Amino acid sequence: MSLFVAVAFLLLAAFVLFNVIKIVPQGREFTVERFGRFTRTLKPGMSILTPFVEAIGRRVNMMEQVLEIPRQDVITKDNVTVQIDGIVFIQVIDAAQAAYRVDNLNYAIGQLAMTNLRTVVGSMDLDDVLSQRDAINTRLLTTIDQATHPWGVKCTRIEIKDLQPPPDITNAMARQMKAEREKRAAITEADGEKQAAILRAEGGKQSTVLEAEGRKEAAFRTAEARERQAEAEAKATAYVSEAIAKGDVKAVNYFIAQKYVEAFAALASSPQQKTVIVPADMAGLVGSIAGVTELVKAAQNAPHTPPAPGGRGAVPPVK
Repeated sequence: MSLFVAVAFLLLAAFVLFNVIKIVPQGREFTVERFGRFTRTLKPGMSILTPFVEAIGRRVNMMEQVLEIPRQDVITKDNVTVQIDGIVFIQVIDAAQAAYRVDNLNYAIGQLAMTNLRTVVGSMDLDDVLSQRDAINTRLLTTIDQATHPWGVKCTRIEIKDLQPPPDITNAMARQMKAEREKRAAITEADGEKQAAILRAEGGKQSTVLEAEGRKEAAFRTAEARERQAEAEAKATAYVSEAIAKGDVKAVNYFIAQKYVEAFAALASSPQQKTVIVPADMAGLVGSIAGVTELVKAAQNAPHTPPAPGGRGAVPPVK
């Protein structure tokens, strides 16, 4: 009998210890109820309860959790049906409110996210829905965070996972994108041709200017050469005139022979002349040339005599 009492006492002591000493793991919080009424919250670690009076009510996960928003069909503002789903990141801030303010917290937040997603997407056009995902996420985050605040829950993030328009809309968008890219390519090509035409025109302009400057420079050089030649001929004519005035026949013969040879050379080099007729007085021409040679020799051997002041007949030095 005493053995039975001892065993019963040991079992009772173990039961009491099991219900009095509670160890809360990290990332969890337990609510304590006294006769079914919430009294306090146990933090991570070991805690002691009042035996037969206090008990554990709810075990609440305090870590950040991820909830999926099921795929659903949503009609946009321009009457296009799209399939959309997403995920919600939540974290319990107050364990008591999360345990006693709402029943089935995860299900409630999931339904809240679905309805608000349908409301936000339904107020936008398809183009805005496809291009403004960040704006949709921000609006959903603000709305759901305000709704879950009384439940002791903080909504940290909302992301749209997938968004699929109907196949015909997708094909139309693909054709539109192709047409837009072809338009950009045509515009780029036209701009390239325009720039090329402008560069060619500027090159032609510069080439024309350079050619005109070249012709101007050539004409200037030609005129300068003619001027020098005219000066030389004028000096030669002056020398010959002076010689004629002095009665020097050999100088006259030299001048005539030079012109005669130039005229005959021009006649012989003409492309239309197939036959060159030698003049009958060719021997006279040779004699004139011989006379010129004697004139040059005589001028070189003659002594230099300075002219008398105011006198005439002075022989100028041979240059």
